[in-house]
Amino acid sequence: MNSTATDATDATDATDTTDAPDVSDPTEAPDPADATAEKAAPDTPDVTDAPDVSEDVEVSRRRWPRVLGALLAVALIATGGALYAEGRQLRDTPATANLALTDAEATTRVTGDVSSALGKIFSYGPGATAATRAAAKEVLAGKALQQYAALFGQVERQSADQKLTLTTEVVRAGVTRLTAGSAHLLVFLDQVYERRGRAPTTASAQLTVVAELREGRWWIVEIGST
Repeated sequence: MNSTATDATDATDATDTTDAPDVSDPTEAPDPADATAEKAAPDTPDVTDAPDVSEDVEVSRRRWPRVLGALLAVALIATGGALYAEGRQLRDTPATANLALTDAEATTRVTGDVSSALGKIFSYGPGATAATRAAAKEVLAGKALQQYAALFGQVERQSADQKLTLTTEVVRAGVTRLTAGSAHLLVFLDQVYERRGRAPTTASAQLTVVAELREGRWWIVEIGST
């Protein structure tokens, strides 16, 4: 009887051990936390599907030098145009058109011609007025010749009556404006008056003169006092 009971107990224990799952091995039982994590975690995008940023950067690096080159070319063209316009404007200004500032030879010539002419037409003596009148016709023209002819008649009478001698010398002459065909001058004169029986008298005069270049010679066309 004892032997039979022992065998039955052993059989029962064997049956219980085989049918019950072994929970001691964690690899066989699913972890609830793992299942929850799988459901909650979003799908991670495949890295292979992302755009290639390095290729875009390389394209931009190759494109920038061409863009900068085009911008520099446009800037240089614009700067060159501005400089050309500015240079053209400077060349066309009245200051640079005045040859008295740039052409020393022409300035010296007109100064010499006008000074010589003034010395001739404003110098005379009691018996030499005819020579002075003839000289005026060789250096004066236009308005200046008309004015001189109208006044010189009085000068001839005074010179004959008072035995007057006038000697004129240009002490300084400056060209204020000079072009290819005209000149404006400021002239300073010293004049010596002599009357018979009296001491000579010296006086200074200042004239403005306009001259024109005609047939290779400078002619005085206007004379004014200042």
